This record gives sequence, C-alpha cells and structure tokens, in this order.
Amino acid sequence: HESKGHMIMDIGGGTTDVAVISLGGIVCANSVKVAGNKMDKSIIDYMKKAHNLMIGEYTAEELKVEIGSALPLEEELVMNVKGRDLASGLPRTVEVHTNEITKAIDKELKQIILAIRSVLQETPPELSRDIIDNGIIMSGGSSQLRHFSILVERRTGVKAEIAKDAIFCVSKGTGIALTHLDVYKKSILSKR
Repeated sequence: HESKGHMIMDIGGGTTDVAVISLGGIVCANSVKVAGNKMDKSIIDYMKKAHNLMIGEYTAEELKVEIGSALPLEEELVMNVKGRDLASGLPRTVEVHTNEITKAIDKELKQIILAIRSVLQETPPELSRDIIDNGIIMSGGSSQLRHFSILVERRTGVKAEIAKDAIFCVSKGTGIALTHLDVYKKSILSKR
C-alpha cells in the first residue's frame, strides 16, 4: 500500500505475467501466453530437428531444469537424453549441451523480454525511479532458469532477482490476499 512502485514478473507454466504495483493496486501490466510449457515444446521441436529424436514433455522439462540456460555458457553442461529415433523407431541416446537448449528457447525468452519492456514503457516516470532502485522481482518455476535474471537485466537495464521460494510465491500471495479479502476486494473487482 505504499506509494512506491514495484515490478513483479511471474513466469509459470502457461503464462508470463508482468506488473507494476503501487498503492495496493496494479498500475500497468502485461500477460503473454509464453512460459515454461512453450519452452518445453520448443525443446521437443529442437530435438526432432537437430537430433532426429522424439522426446516427451517430462524429458524436455528435465533438460530445461538440469542444463538449460537463458544465456550461452562457455563451460557447457551436458546431459544424455534418451528418446525414440524418428528414422528407425528404435530407442536411442544422444548427448545434449546447454547452448543447444539456450538456442531452442531463444524465441520464448525474447517474447518474455518484450513483455517486460512494454510494461516498463507504460510505467509512469515517478514509479520508474522506484523500479530502477528496487529492481524486478521474478517468481514462478520458470524464473529459476539459469542466468535468466542476468538476461533480464542486460535486455532492460533494470536489475532482476529471483524471489525467495519463487515456485510458491503465487500460492502464498493468494493465501495472504484471501485472509485480507476486505482490503483487496476493491482491487480484485475493478479488474472485471
């Protein structure tokens, strides 16, 4: 409820939501249907094209979590990936490197950065100063992608940090809002 501006970005499975909040309400926001699930699909598509290997969503998610990075790495991580060869139909194992995953999800990362930039451009100048001082708070499971906060900072000029317990921020926040429903009711009803 303070008059300072705070920028929050939640990157979940289905959507990325970016908002600037102040005085207990949303000042400006953007939501794009690009997040973890689209990244996983891009990894699946990349594996088909680059390695002629069919993998499932679980394996794609595992690749993203274990060796994925928002920025290319000099010392790449490596993971052996098992799947079905598209030519023979037989099981096969291939070695996949971090920078391949970075390349596979590049389009999704660019769309998320565009969403952040659009909210920053809509932000009133008085609140922009607060955001520069406080940075962008990142939450959601996909915000934990290796070097994602560094990418956000490089592309926006605003420091970014991952929230404590980033995976659970939305559920914890919903619980807090429900216990103080009388305070948030006006803000919730105004968005209908």
